[in-house]
Amino acid sequence: MYETALPSQKCILVSVLGKGVSSHEAMEHLQELAFLAETNGLETIKTFTQRLEHPENRTFIGKGKVEEIRIFLEQTPVDFAIFDDQLSPSQVRNLEKELGCAIMDRSSLILEIFLKRAKTAQAKTQVELARYQYMLPRLTRMWSHLERQRGGGATRSGSGESQLESDKRDIRNQIDILKEKLKKITLQNETQRKHRDGIARISLVGYTNVGKSTLMNLLAKADIFAENKLFATVDSTVRKVHMDGVNFLLADTVGFIRKLPHQLVECFKSTLEEVREADVLLHVIDISHPTFEDQMEVVNKTLTEIGASGKPTILVFNKIDSLIEEL
Repeated sequence: MYETALPSQKCILVSVLGKGVSSHEAMEHLQELAFLAETNGLETIKTFTQRLEHPENRTFIGKGKVEEIRIFLEQTPVDFAIFDDQLSPSQVRNLEKELGCAIMDRSSLILEIFLKRAKTAQAKTQVELARYQYMLPRLTRMWSHLERQRGGGATRSGSGESQLESDKRDIRNQIDILKEKLKKITLQNETQRKHRDGIARISLVGYTNVGKSTLMNLLAKADIFAENKLFATVDSTVRKVHMDGVNFLLADTVGFIRKLPHQLVECFKSTLEEVREADVLLHVIDISHPTFEDQMEVVNKTLTEIGASGKPTILVFNKIDSLIEEL
């Protein structure tokens, strides 16, 4: 219900460097945003950065940077301008007017990727719920898109403000339905987990694209989809493993990422119950990544946020072959 990326579409990336953020960190963050865009089928044409102590209330970036981007887009039109932070509804609206292209922020980009990658009923329900919760405060600019999806000019309660209120009711109803559906799925999963009592539980955790699913396939002789893209896996998978005379349950869970949308963290808490109930965590780390320590910190913060910190943890340094190749 928000603009969706299609194959071969082009984008620019925009990042604001806050206080204390080095140029090197900013470059790493933009590279990650470009990887997210690529994962969603978008080609990055150019990146823009601006150092601001505080984002501008109206357009997030300063007037001069808005003008610089606008002039660039006059010569090189793109489909999306993607910002590496969450924008307010009014900022999105103002930027669309100023730049003349669709605006996405980091949260909407990640939500769209999750929506495409979710396979199980639980994951699909969680992502849909997160998307509707993200959309609700942004319907002021979106109601016309919703109206078009219904089939043009026909409305149930007029247009303008009354149509907006109708759309808000629709979204709230969908949120209630999805919450109830997710509650039932969660109860079913809790019942299934109770039947696993007496066997050790180990969960793979880590930043996205560090190789958790590949390790899961190796240890559990499974066939979980693994790809060199962010969020190749958003569904939790549990397999029984027999190794050196010991049986245990191994769970592969969704990867974490910097600035993971709050709506997704909240909605995926039921999926991440596998992590909270694990006896041991295998924290998989891409040792070849230049900011692997920052990624470790993001994972640890997210574990704290979902109530899974303090568990016995084994650090698994992965992709050492890539590191050797670089040396």
